[in-house]
Amino acid sequence: MNKITNHLPTAELQALDAAHHMHPFTSDGELAKKGVRVITGAKGVWLKDSEGNKIIDAMAGLWCVNIGYGRHELAQAAARQIEELSYYNTFFMTTHVPAIALAAKLAELAPGDLNHVFFASSGSEANDTNIRLVRRYWDVKGQPEKRVIIARKNGYHGSTMGGGSLGGMAPIHATGGIIDGIVHIGQPHWWAEGGDMTPEEFGLLRARELEEKILELGVDKVAAFIGEPVQGAGGVIIPPSTYWPEIQRICDKYGILLIVDEVITGFGRTGNWFGSQTYNIKPHIMTIAKGLSSGYQPIGGSIVCDEIAHVVGNAGDDFNHGYTYSGHPVAAAVALENLRILEEENIIGHVRDVAHPYLAERWHALKDHPMVGETNLVGLMGSLVLTPNKETRAKFAGKQGTVGFRVRERCFKNNLIMRHVYDRMIISPPLVITPEEIDVLIARAKLSLDEAYKSLVEEGLFK
Repeated sequence: MNKITNHLPTAELQALDAAHHMHPFTSDGELAKKGVRVITGAKGVWLKDSEGNKIIDAMAGLWCVNIGYGRHELAQAAARQIEELSYYNTFFMTTHVPAIALAAKLAELAPGDLNHVFFASSGSEANDTNIRLVRRYWDVKGQPEKRVIIARKNGYHGSTMGGGSLGGMAPIHATGGIIDGIVHIGQPHWWAEGGDMTPEEFGLLRARELEEKILELGVDKVAAFIGEPVQGAGGVIIPPSTYWPEIQRICDKYGILLIVDEVITGFGRTGNWFGSQTYNIKPHIMTIAKGLSSGYQPIGGSIVCDEIAHVVGNAGDDFNHGYTYSGHPVAAAVALENLRILEEENIIGHVRDVAHPYLAERWHALKDHPMVGETNLVGLMGSLVLTPNKETRAKFAGKQGTVGFRVRERCFKNNLIMRHVYDRMIISPPLVITPEEIDVLIARAKLSLDEAYKSLVEEGLFK
């Protein structure tokens, strides 16, 4: 039996990686010069690299390892399913037990009348599905001209052509353009864009851009609005309290479908099963992935309300869309076991009652640091806003992201995975993190901030 082992020295692994492996969202040439970090093992909230370093993962991989690394039960679930039915598709009027069971479980967990699931292998694929779903829905309803989907600048909905188009990130749009019929409005990012308004005033202002855009384009042209409850990859931007109620009011008023992207916020991240529950949002479609399997298998999907499922499903002809791995039996079996662990071990209760309160106390204390202007936290996702002037909410004079990158590099040196988005530092640790591990996270974050601050001041860059 072939077994993949870490049998080569780090330098040889780095050379092989540089020679053959193209990385996502990376300048491979620059990475090759620097040398990639090789992760060889993980348990709980801890990673191990090829040099033997023990690293605390404050990003849960990519926002996804909710139950922590190394749960043997998920390996067993995968092995059992592979032996019983390693693969079959869900095309051609067929199904299998894992897909049936997972769809039923998701319908039980999801709020409102979100009772139907269209499976994909990722959040990006699921958001591509959503584009087709909403356009097909309106077409069947006799309104084929309702095709426009409104999204937000700096939102993130994946990096496929569809998902990347829905997202509002200019660097992604610059890599191949965007598809037609998608427009973007402003984000509810008070710190950077709120000016002299209160957060509540600004939340209403940004939400009402949706109404303005609907009226500008024409209600007869607009199919849906999509947004994340909290903008994750955009920098953990927590919207003002006034924002989502106003978005809901506008969607309800004009009969616009509401798609809530729960890829990051779903499955306990905000202290509820879904971010929609945290913010009292009532979506017609919910995008899921990441925490659905805690990253142990690639799986995602769209949880769809009764109305859309009924209209699309009873149109009289096929919904011509799907993926080879829609509802893959091994991925579905692993996701089911992951949901069992989340539920039976009350991990979401741990987030709400233990981890979040303790992390909030320690996280918000970092606001005293001379480089930190604002601390944000909901559930177990948070951000630090770096600024040279807390009072004016100023940006740094140099290239945006220079300071954040400097802090991130110090974090890596100090064996902490904390990500930067321009000059915001963000975290999203596994939901099983303990108070003792939170202490380690905070200590390493503070050390990294201190070291970066000292070097920035010495080099005259803290301005």
